[in-house]
Amino acid sequence: MLVSLSIRDVVLIARLDLSFGDGLGVLTGETGAGKSILLDSLGLALGARADSGLVRVGADRLSVTAAFDIPRDHPAHGIAREHDLDLPDDLLVLRRTVGADGRGRAWVNDQPASVALLRRLGETLVEVHGQFDTHGLLNPTTHRAMLDAHGGHGRTLLACRSAWEHWRAAARAHEAALRDLEQARAHEDHLRAMLTDLEALNPKPGEDEALAEKRARLMNGEKLAEGLNAAVAALSQPADVEAALRAAQRHLERLGDAAGPGARAIAEGLERAAIEVAEARAALDHAAADVDLDPRHLDQVEERLFALRALARKHGIAVDDLADLMARTRTSLESLEDEGGAVAGLARAEQTAREAYVGAARALSEARATAARALDDAVGRELPPLKLDKARFATRLETLDERDWGPEGLERVAFQVATNPGAAPGPIHKIASGGELARFMLALKVVLARASTVPTLVFDEVDTGIGGATAAAVGERLARLATDVQVLVVTHSPQVAATGRHHWRVKKADDGDGSATRVLGLGPDERREEIARMLAGATVTAEARAAAEKLLQAASGPQMGLDL
Repeated sequence: MLVSLSIRDVVLIARLDLSFGDGLGVLTGETGAGKSILLDSLGLALGARADSGLVRVGADRLSVTAAFDIPRDHPAHGIAREHDLDLPDDLLVLRRTVGADGRGRAWVNDQPASVALLRRLGETLVEVHGQFDTHGLLNPTTHRAMLDAHGGHGRTLLACRSAWEHWRAAARAHEAALRDLEQARAHEDHLRAMLTDLEALNPKPGEDEALAEKRARLMNGEKLAEGLNAAVAALSQPADVEAALRAAQRHLERLGDAAGPGARAIAEGLERAAIEVAEARAALDHAAADVDLDPRHLDQVEERLFALRALARKHGIAVDDLADLMARTRTSLESLEDEGGAVAGLARAEQTAREAYVGAARALSEARATAARALDDAVGRELPPLKLDKARFATRLETLDERDWGPEGLERVAFQVATNPGAAPGPIHKIASGGELARFMLALKVVLARASTVPTLVFDEVDTGIGGATAAAVGERLARLATDVQVLVVTHSPQVAATGRHHWRVKKADDGDGSATRVLGLGPDERREEIARMLAGATVTAEARAAAEKLLQAASGPQMGLDL
């Protein structure tokens, strides 16, 4: 709630410090005394549009500071954390300065802030209802949340939001898969042409090196044949080397033991040499037999080798990577065939998620319809005592097009009124005017008080155009509303003023330098005198004082006495 308001150099106020308590506080005073200056000053601290004309004549700048005591679960804490601001001890202090040149600055708990942040915080702290700028309940975007809070739709709303997120996630997955599939199909012809080229050659790993070696052998076939034949001849002409080695071996073996150990070792060496010569000549014969001297075979090898290298250059890879490219291309095309089934599965998942969301949203819609009827009845019962007996309050649930569905459900909620019998309901701020608007807001706030997170309500001129029993009914409802939230009311009605727990009188006086606005906290006697003035006018009579005393006594029950 609002705990203090400090004003410096605003229009007729040079210096003013006010402290506020819980319950109902009333501000009274003659027309033109400066009550609107107090509301304008509070509005500046809450981020309202600034006007250099509000700076007191002769001052360089104005300054307004508003301090609020807020619970730990109040939305202002979350907003402050978003901007890395600390709110120690649950005290929120908003300060605003505006220079005579129009330039201004803002602070939150003595930390520099933007006016936009002040405005955002202010919307969670104070609602002003009356003939001036308003927000909160007069803003249709808040009506759905207020109806849900009043109806206790927390779990149903959470289920709807969860189903919405699940549906949107499924839809995003489906859309992404469709995009991927479209991109793949856009390249399908290219992939198929590439696979045809690759499969026509059917490249094998390591084939480039093998073909290069074979080409080299074919190109040097005659030289290889000549060399191999010469090697064979060298082993057999003019003498057979292997036969000579065998003959030498036999001569040594005939010597037997007479040759000694040395001869036996030589004989073994000749044996090994004979075997190796035999193997070498067999290898030479085989190699010579393998020499391919057919020029057509060279053409074939070169044709394949050059084709493989050309295809590798086309795709910017090595020849040895062609086999892997062929395998990957084949896999991509096979996956493309499968993706159609995968996309179909994602489409089914999206449809299932949509149906789940619609089910959760319709459950929320039914709960809202029930809560709307109960709200209309409750507000309707509040209207006749407020001299709005011909008026009708209606909560409109407007079904949205599917493109406008969201986590909050399938409908838009709007609070509407009709002030004449038979007239169609319309937006509150367009149908009602002046005091009617404030009284509609009062009736609605009385019903919705416990569902609102805004801790302070301000009603300006809520008593316009009413008196007597109607004014008393307004005062009673303001007092009842003040049991749940802090209420400040600017009033000209003695019946309303009598119901206040705190009472301030706003008056204009001459301070020697011109007119100045003063705000005085009233004690019991002063309060009775002020209410008597409101009843009698300029001349306060004994009868007016007696009537004021009766009003105070009648109001003392629900207010539990006056606090100062």
